[in-house]
Amino acid sequence: MKPFARMGSGLVTAFMLMVGSVAPAMAIQPTGPTVGPSGNPLPRFVSMSASKANMRTGPGRQYPVAWVYSRRGLPLEVIDEFGAWRKVRDHEGTTGWMLVSLLYGDRSVMIRGKTRELYAEPNLGADVLLTAEPGVIGEIDACKGLWCEVVVDGTSAWIERRHVWGVYAAEEID
Repeated sequence: MKPFARMGSGLVTAFMLMVGSVAPAMAIQPTGPTVGPSGNPLPRFVSMSASKANMRTGPGRQYPVAWVYSRRGLPLEVIDEFGAWRKVRDHEGTTGWMLVSLLYGDRSVMIRGKTRELYAEPNLGADVLLTAEPGVIGEIDACKGLWCEVVVDGTSAWIERRHVWGVYAAEEID
């Protein structure tokens, strides 16, 4: 689940959305990513560094706040850049603009779909170390082949790549 608030008409309505109902199955990185004005590739994944961040309708403080995110470590996909602003997409496909200072390059993933098991080794026959609900966020240690090693609440464990959002289908991370 993702806590956030939708802004509109001066009223803030807070709600929780279930992960997976409208989320894209997995982000597919286009071949040969382009390079943005910052010198970093586009698209790319980052994480939210702030415990609260406004997503705006355009790249500037003069644009209205469309969403307020309240989840440090939330994985976001940067899809465009304009000065100190990054156009980001969340796990549900919502897009908007955030200040670069609210984001950082350390990678995280979000468990998607349903409750998932995380294993001691990258195979389904290994011991189960954790069981995680949809929406749980973990830091990425590595992704190789069909598996990603993530840290959740201080425990390092492996999960099938297809069960997380925040890493591309063929991306290798060491």
